[in-house]
Amino acid sequence: MTNPPDRPPTGVATGVGSMPGTDPRTAVEIIAGEVGLVHLPELPARGLGADMIGRSAALLVDMPMDVTPSGYRLRTGGSTMGRQARDMLRVDIDALEEIWETRGLGGPDRWVKVQLCGPFTLAASVEVGGGHKALHDRGAWSDLVDSIAEGAATHAAEIRRRLGAQVLVQFDEPLLDRVIEGSIRPLSRLDVINPVPSQVVAEHIDALIDIVGGPVLLHHCGERFPWHTVAQTKLWGVSLDMAHVRSANLDGLGEFLDGGSVVALGAVPSTDPGRELPAEHVVASVTEIVDTIGLSHDVFADQMIITPACGLAGADAAWAKQALALATAVATALPQQ
Repeated sequence: MTNPPDRPPTGVATGVGSMPGTDPRTAVEIIAGEVGLVHLPELPARGLGADMIGRSAALLVDMPMDVTPSGYRLRTGGSTMGRQARDMLRVDIDALEEIWETRGLGGPDRWVKVQLCGPFTLAASVEVGGGHKALHDRGAWSDLVDSIAEGAATHAAEIRRRLGAQVLVQFDEPLLDRVIEGSIRPLSRLDVINPVPSQVVAEHIDALIDIVGGPVLLHHCGERFPWHTVAQTKLWGVSLDMAHVRSANLDGLGEFLDGGSVVALGAVPSTDPGRELPAEHVVASVTEIVDTIGLSHDVFADQMIITPACGLAGADAAWAKQALALATAVATALPQQ
C-alpha cells in the first residue's frame, strides 16, 4: 500500500527505539538497512543521559534536570548531565543525517520516527527540589507535560529541517497504567501520590499532541494497557508488545483498530530466542490475534506496523539486525485482504 504523504507509513516495520551498543552510526546503519520506517536510535549503554529518563534532560524546556545519589532530579540553574545528554543527542542526529544522505533516503514523502519519554512516566521517575517525585505535585507534572511537548516540537522541527523528512513522535509511557491506578511508589512512606484520573491524563495527552503539531504514537510495554485512556485521546496510534495482547483486553485493541487508529505491534522477540524463528510463525500469531478480534485483514496494510518487542538494547548487534529484518519480513508477509 502507498500511504498518503501526510500520513506515516503503515504495513511496514520499525524499531521501538533502543538499540544495543554505544556507536550511533552503527545503530543507524542497521536500522536504515532493515526497516521501512527509520527511527533515531537510543543507546542506553552509554550511561547517564542516554537512558530513557536521562535523555529527557536534552529535551525539556526551561526545566533543567541532573542526577543525585537517589536518582534524576529537576533543578534550577545549569546541569552537567543535561549538557552531556544534549551532546549525545546531537551526535545521534548527526549520525542519522549522514546515513540518511548517504543512502539517499530523503524526499517529501519520507518519514522518520523519534522517541521521547512521556511526561507521566517522567513525572513518576524524577524528583523535584522538595524531595518528592514530580507526580506528587500536579503543578510539577503539568509543567512537565508542557515542557516535554515543547521540547518534542523543537526536536521534530530540527529533524525535519536536517533530513527533509516528516516526523512521527513516539512517547514512551511504560508507567502510565500505574500512574492512573495510583500505584507509583513514593520516595517516602509519608508521601501520598494520588492516582491521576484517566480523563485528566487523556486531556493532557491531547494538549501535548496539539503542541507537537503532528502524529503521535504512544508506547506502553506493560501487561495492563490503558485502552480506556488512549481511546479518549487524539493519538495517531499506540505501540505495545504482542506477548501481552492475549492477556490484555482484546476488546480494547479491537475497538482501537475499529476506530481507524494504528497499532505498532511488538511481534518479534527483543533477544535471541536461541532457535530458528521463521517469519511464517510470527505471521500466524499476528493473524490469529486479528482473526480472534474479527477484523478484516486490511488492517495489516492500513493500520499496523510490526516491531521487535520492547528491550532491543538488551540484545547483541547481530540479533538487533536480525530482529529488525524479521520484523520487515513479517510486515511484508502479512495477508493484505
